[in-house]
Amino acid sequence: MIELPGGRFSMGSDDHYKEERPVRTVEVDPFRIDRQMVTNRQFADFVKATGHVTLAEVAPKAEDYPGAQPEMLKPASLVFTPTPGPVPLDNAYNWWSWVFGADWRHPTGPDSSIEGMDDHPVVHVAFQDAAAYAAWAGKALPTEAEWEYAARGGLEGLEFAWGTELVPESGHQANIWQGHFPYENTEEDGYTRTSPVGTYPANGFGLLDMIGNAWEWTEDWYGTHESEPQKKCCVPKNPRGAKMEDSFDLRTPEIRIPQKVLKGGSHLCAPSYCRRYRPAARHAQPIDSSTSHIGFRCVVREW
Repeated sequence: MIELPGGRFSMGSDDHYKEERPVRTVEVDPFRIDRQMVTNRQFADFVKATGHVTLAEVAPKAEDYPGAQPEMLKPASLVFTPTPGPVPLDNAYNWWSWVFGADWRHPTGPDSSIEGMDDHPVVHVAFQDAAAYAAWAGKALPTEAEWEYAARGGLEGLEFAWGTELVPESGHQANIWQGHFPYENTEEDGYTRTSPVGTYPANGFGLLDMIGNAWEWTEDWYGTHESEPQKKCCVPKNPRGAKMEDSFDLRTPEIRIPQKVLKGGSHLCAPSYCRRYRPAARHAQPIDSSTSHIGFRCVVREW
C-alpha cells in the first residue's frame, strides 16, 4: 500500500458529464491505498481462505426480480461482446450479454479461464464481493473523494491523471479503447480486454491503473453532486455520497436496487463513446451486478 498525506483538492469537473458537476473543494484525511487493483491471484487466495462464493456464482431469486423469466434465473454475469459493425450507442444492451457461467474464474463465459492471468485485475465481482474481500484483508473500499484524490496523483485541476493530453508523446498511459466502439478495437495500447496490473506508468503518487483497465467500486452511494448541499462557510472533510434511499435507478422502479459509485473507467472507455478515463469521471452501478470490466482496490484509514 502507499501512504497518502491527504489534504484539500478540487473534486469533480464542469467540462464533461453532468454527473461530475460542480467542481468543489473538499478535504480528505491521510490514508493508505493499494498500489494496484486486487488481482486474480489475490482474490483466489481470499476465496481459498474463506470459501467465499461470488454473486455471479449464485442463481438470482425470483422474488427479487418480479417478472423475470425462470430460464434466466441462473448464475451469470454481464460480458462485453463486440458487435459486428456500427450500432446505436444509446443502448448498451447492444454490446452487453448476460452470460450463464461467466464469473471471476471464467471472465468471458464457462469455457474461458484465468490461466495465465494471475496479475490481471479480478473482474465479475459485485459490490458485496469487493466489500467481503476488503473486510477479510483488514481494509475497506475507498470513498469517492479518497479515490479521486488518489487518482489525481497530486495534479490539481488537470483533465487526466497524467496531464492534459489523452495520449502524450511518451505513449499510452492507460488501457482504454482505440478505434470505433463497440466493434473495432485497434489495440494500439496492446490490449482488447484487461491488462496485467502495472502495464502502464504509475501516477504521481506511485499508483497503478487508476485510470482504465477496469472500473473500481467505491463505498459511496450514487447521487448527483448538484443535489448535495454546498456550505460557503467551510470545506467538506471526508465527504460521503448520497443516502442509500436516494441512489436507486429510477429507470427500473419495479426493481429497487441501490447503486454505488464506480471510478476510473475501463478498457471499454473510448473517445467516441465513454470519455470516462479521467479522475473526475464517475458512473452508477447497481450493487446486484457484476461485469467483465469492474474490479476494485482497498484502503486503510484511521478515521
